Amino acid sequence: MGRVLAIDLGTKRTGLAVTDPLVIVASPLETIPTHQLLDYLKRYTKIEEVSTIVLGWPKSLDGTDTNMTRPVISLEKKLKKTFPEINVELVDERFTSKMAMQSMINMGSKKKDRKEKAGNLDKISAAIILQTYLDRK
Repeated sequence: MGRVLAIDLGTKRTGLAVTDPLVIVASPLETIPTHQLLDYLKRYTKIEEVSTIVLGWPKSLDGTDTNMTRPVISLEKKLKKTFPEINVELVDERFTSKMAMQSMINMGSKKKDRKEKAGNLDKISAAIILQTYLDRK
């Protein structure tokens, strides 16, 4: 059984999170420039076994599409084509950014630090998406 990797896709940056090999714990992994995502995943999957990729599914509060819905659908297709042996699943990502910000506040991060560490927000959001997926299983 391989790890589960989560992606919180953004227009500029993308947050990644991953489980431990036993698929018990979700942890933030990395924040990378979005244009480097597929190359990063190709390298990562060569050194780590990944059985599932969980992709944050952006929806508005009322369930309608957002400006990121189409890019996520496009990425889902690319992932399935590039990694046919890896299961790709969509997970509702509503509220993950707010939850990630609250986590940073709870950890004692000052407002100035939160603005400077936007990359942390992305990978924490990915970890929340991943934990949502694990809790559902």
